[in-house]
Amino acid sequence: MRVYDIILKKRRGHELSKDEIDSMINGFTRGDIPDYQMSAWLMAIFFQGMNVQETRDLTMAMALSGETVDLSCIQGVKVDKHSTGGVGDKTTLVLAPLVAAAGVPVAKMSGRGLGHTGGTLDKLESIPGFTVDLSKDEFVEAVNTVGIAVVGQTASVAPADKKLYALRDVTATVDSIPLIASSVCSKKLACGADAIVFDVKTGAGAFMKSEDDAFRLAELMVDIVKGAGRKGAAIVSNMSQPLGFAVGNSLEVREAIDTLRGAGPRDLTDLCLSLGSLMLVLGGKANDTEKARAILVNTLETGAALSKFADLVSVQGGDVEVARTPDNILPSARCLEAVPSLHSGYVSSIDAERIGVASMILGAGRKTKDDTIDPAAGIMVLKKIGHKVEQGEPLVMLHTNNWDTLEQAAQLVMSAYEISRDKPDVPRLITRVIEN
Repeated sequence: MRVYDIILKKRRGHELSKDEIDSMINGFTRGDIPDYQMSAWLMAIFFQGMNVQETRDLTMAMALSGETVDLSCIQGVKVDKHSTGGVGDKTTLVLAPLVAAAGVPVAKMSGRGLGHTGGTLDKLESIPGFTVDLSKDEFVEAVNTVGIAVVGQTASVAPADKKLYALRDVTATVDSIPLIASSVCSKKLACGADAIVFDVKTGAGAFMKSEDDAFRLAELMVDIVKGAGRKGAAIVSNMSQPLGFAVGNSLEVREAIDTLRGAGPRDLTDLCLSLGSLMLVLGGKANDTEKARAILVNTLETGAALSKFADLVSVQGGDVEVARTPDNILPSARCLEAVPSLHSGYVSSIDAERIGVASMILGAGRKTKDDTIDPAAGIMVLKKIGHKVEQGEPLVMLHTNNWDTLEQAAQLVMSAYEISRDKPDVPRLITRVIEN
C-alpha cells in the first residue's frame, strides 16, 4: 500500500485499517518512510482525529515496534501508574512505597524530565548512591525481594514513539488527544504492567488546560489498556497550583519522606491515597476503594510505607539513612532567597507553569535533554491559594547554587501570584475518577 494513499485517506477523514496503521509505523521505524510524509500523516491525524479502534491499533503498533518487557517472573499483579506531569508532582516517590507496603508489587520503569523539573529518576538520583540503571535480572530480583524497584526505561522500548514524538515536537502536532494517548499507552503496555492507573493533570500547570480534554484523554487511555487485555483506571486531578509545597528534585524527595511519615501536605497525601486505592483494587488487594484507602492509611500510621521507601533506596544502592535524616543526606543549595508579596490579602491564583519555569531557571529542570540538573535547586512554595498574606511576607523561597539566576526567577514568581481582598475558594484536587 502506498504511503501517499494512507495520508490522503486520513486527510479526508476516513478510518484507517490496522494494516494501514501498522504499515506507517513499521515503515517509519525502519527508516523507509521519510519525515516529510510522516509529518503530513501526523497533521492529518491532528485535524481529522482518530476513533478509539484506530487509536488502539496505533498504540499497539508503537508498543510492538521494539522490545516488550515480560514481567511474568515477578509474583503478583503488577500495577503501574502514569502521570501526565505537573509542577511539584513527586507522586511516585510516595505512591510506589505506599502501594508496595500494602502488598502490591511495584515494578516501575520511568523516564527523565524535560522542562520544569526533573523526572522521577532525577529525583531519586538526588539520593547519594541511588542507581536507576539495573539490569533486567536485577530489576526482577529487587521486586521479588522487597516488592519495589524503579528503573530507567530502555531506548529499545517503543522506539516508534521516540521517533514520532521528536517529529510531533517540531511540527506542532503534540497536543492531539489520540497521539498523546497512544504515546503514553504504548510505553506502558510495552513495559509489561498488568494494570495501569493514570493521573491526568488539568489546569494552568498541566499540559491539558481544559478539564473536559483531560477527561477525554483519561477515558481514552483506560479504553486502550482495557482493549489490550489489561486493567485500567484514571483520575483527573487539578494542577492550577503546584502539588504540595516543594518544586525541585531533592526538595521533593524531602517532602515525599515527610508524607510517608504522615506529615506531608494534605493535597499530596490525598492524591496518593486516591491513586493508591485504585491500584490496590486493580491489584486484587481490596474489593473497593474505601477498603483500599483504609489499608493505605494503616501503612502510613504504622511506618510500613516509610520502611518500604527505605527498602527501595537500599536495594538500588542509595544511602538508606535518607529515610531517617534526609536533611543530613540530600544536597542543599547554597543560595536561598525569599520572594515577598507586593500586596496584602489572599492568594487567589498561582500560575503553576511560571513556578515550574522559575525552578528550571534556578537549575531544577532541563531546557534541552543534554542539560545537567542541579539536584539542590528549586522552590519551596510558602503560600498557596486561599492563604492570607501580608505585604512583604514571603510567597516562596528560592533555592539555587547560581546567584545569577535569582533575579529572573524571582520576577517570574511574582508574576505568577495574584492577591485579592476576598478569600477565594480552594480548587478541588480530584475532579473526575474513572474506575475499571
